Amino acid sequence: MSGSAAEILVVGAGPTGLALALQAHDHGARVRVIERRAELFRPSKALLMHPRTLELLRPLGVTDALLARGDTTASAQLHLRSRVVTVHVEALDLPGTAFPHLLVIRQADVEAVFAQALEARGVSIERGTELRGFRLQPRRAVIRREGVQEEIPYRYLVGCDGAASMVRGRVGAWRGGDYAEEVVLADLELGPHLGPQAGVGDSLEPTVAHVAAARSGVLFLFARGERAVWRMLASRPAGRAPAAFGQPGAHVPRAELQALLDAARLPARIRTVVWSAPVRLQHRLATHFRRGPFFLAGDAAHAHSPAGGQGMNLGIQDALNLGWKLAFAQNAARPPQLLLNSYEAERRPVDQRVLRATHVIFWAEASRHPLAQFLRAVLVPIGAPVLPWLIRRRRLMAAGARTLSQFGLRYRHSPLSVNGGLPAPTGPHPGDRLADTEVTCAGVRVRLHNLLARPGVHILLQAAAADPAIPPLTPALTDARIHVHRLTDRPGTGVLIVRPDGHVGFRAASVDPLQLLGWLRLIGLGPSDPLG
Repeated sequence: MSGSAAEILVVGAGPTGLALALQAHDHGARVRVIERRAELFRPSKALLMHPRTLELLRPLGVTDALLARGDTTASAQLHLRSRVVTVHVEALDLPGTAFPHLLVIRQADVEAVFAQALEARGVSIERGTELRGFRLQPRRAVIRREGVQEEIPYRYLVGCDGAASMVRGRVGAWRGGDYAEEVVLADLELGPHLGPQAGVGDSLEPTVAHVAAARSGVLFLFARGERAVWRMLASRPAGRAPAAFGQPGAHVPRAELQALLDAARLPARIRTVVWSAPVRLQHRLATHFRRGPFFLAGDAAHAHSPAGGQGMNLGIQDALNLGWKLAFAQNAARPPQLLLNSYEAERRPVDQRVLRATHVIFWAEASRHPLAQFLRAVLVPIGAPVLPWLIRRRRLMAAGARTLSQFGLRYRHSPLSVNGGLPAPTGPHPGDRLADTEVTCAGVRVRLHNLLARPGVHILLQAAAADPAIPPLTPALTDARIHVHRLTDRPGTGVLIVRPDGHVGFRAASVDPLQLLGWLRLIGLGPSDPLG
């Protein structure tokens, strides 16, 4: 696509940028993705995908490939001094979803799946291409590739270019702070410990993840390395000569890595260090996610610790919220400002809440504060005998997973969440996630999310609801991005409209074609109207 026009220019080919490109493309946009790194290898900082993220990705047709590359039955062993407690991920048993589990998957594998899906759609990732600047009038971006600089047009420009985002300077200020701790990443080959830790236990089992809490911090070991069998992730005080935030720093000596293992009391010695680097951390949030045609998503909009495995998931969910809105906006007769503004209105409060939560969790995991050290070194081991009982309580485990996965996320105060006249007496409210339940449609018993598993807007009619295919709505229903389903096992005359990101946008106790058309125009679909 060199030199070609693009409605949406995505800067950055991480999980956020690639997911946004997929969502926008599948809803009708022309997309161009540039990535300044020429090399494919980038160490995975993320290793976990939540069920809600899988739900949101399902209409894009990539979930099977993600599941094939990841592990839904992984277990973890918590090492608490001399006690080892096993946690089974597959025991979450979440109701109301086709993905009742966590997915352990490397960020690199997620990027590979998304990139392959884009290539299959004819969208190439322009690697080794750097954004050098951009103008508003006319809308031109300056890019540099192989020493050659050129200008390309855009309608919307989205910064998915990480914590050091160039785009953010035109959108919002960067508020927050720096952590006094950093994370060490390493790909290792391990063997049984022959020194002071010998006798603590057998060699580490590679089929499970290992988590150890020590006074110095928390250490994770996964047999999912990219250049060796094991990947280490450990927290420690930040070094004196740190790298740029979010970027891997200089090699960490083997002795320092071994000291982290020993402090965590793990019975392993390092045979080989294939790759290692410290990564600086910060907790920051952009003051705005949109200004004019410029948008921020993922780490360009919010940066936080890896606690809770939220980073990659949060960025993808940003992208899937924004992608369809940009696609619909590009086809509207006039830019639907309310639709475009809804991205910041919906996502910034969510990202702010998650940032606060991860800040608290990371404080407990890594802070050098005496209280946090006492918690890790004394209170957690003392409470270790109770942990197996808590873990066996599936409801507690499921509640925690649902919270981390954002199943309870609601956009009820969004300008896109509309009740049409007298609202339906029961069921989800506008802005709510639509749970996956069994329904009957066209005489077939099917899971509700199966009906929604293709891009677009979905109109769900109850059994006795009036047919919406009458003027003035008829022309709008010819749009291939609008799908109508009648649920014959749901008594009543009500109607729901489900957004492309799985949230209810509109509901009413009866079908009013003018109301339905008004909501469709609100999001940039349907004939031109002053509502746009």
